[in-house]
Order: sequence, then structure tokens, then C-alpha cells
Amino acid sequence: PSDFVAVLPPEVSSRIFGGLDVESLCQASVTCRGWHRLIESNDGVWRPHCLSARAVCQREIDCDRGNGYSWKITLLRNYWKSKVKQEWLSGKYSNIPSQNSLPEKSMYPMDVDTWGEILEAELER
Repeated sequence: PSDFVAVLPPEVSSRIFGGLDVESLCQASVTCRGWHRLIESNDGVWRPHCLSARAVCQREIDCDRGNGYSWKITLLRNYWKSKVKQEWLSGKYSNIPSQNSLPEKSMYPMDVDTWGEILEAELER
């Protein structure tokens, strides 16, 4: 068969999928049922990405994990927020002349604590 997941041991397939970035992992998950089963049920492919997002969204990720969410669901709930928050915290949007200058993905629904962190970072600049 041409499906490597069907012929390789699950540990090897998991290592292959574990090398994918988040967006590629999500795309691979919808390729076929076999890939979907392996990716969806494997916390090992989601955990490293989730821990990377935790560097920016520690409070949010710890809360989700504490509420019993899987690594995958925790990541999916916080992935775009972590990307946008990282850009804000790094100062990418510090000198924007108008709202029309903001890129399309510069905003994401964030709670008051997250905006507080961003504003504190701006004040320190």
C-alpha cells in the first residue's frame, strides 16, 4: 500500500507526524481516516506545539490543561492567540499609524488579562 501509516509501526508514523508544524499537522489530519486516527489520538504530536505556545500564553494553557482539555484541544484553543500575542508583545504593532495599517491577523479575541500584559509591555518600551 502507498499509505505509510498502514505499513509502518505507529511509533515511526508518530515521529514523522511529530516533525510537522501545526498547520501541516491539521492538514495531514484530514487527509484520510488512518492518518486522522493516528494524529488525533496522539498527544505526543500536539504536546510540543502546545508547550511552545505556552511560552506566550502560560496562563491560558495551564488553565485549559487544568480543566482537562487534551493537548490538541488546548493548542487549537490557544494557537492563533499565542501568535498574535507574541507579535503584540514583541512590539510589531507599536508604531502603527492607523487601524488600516494593521495586518488582517493582528487581532484575536483576548481577555482583559492578556490585553493588560500587552499594555504593560508597551509602557515598558
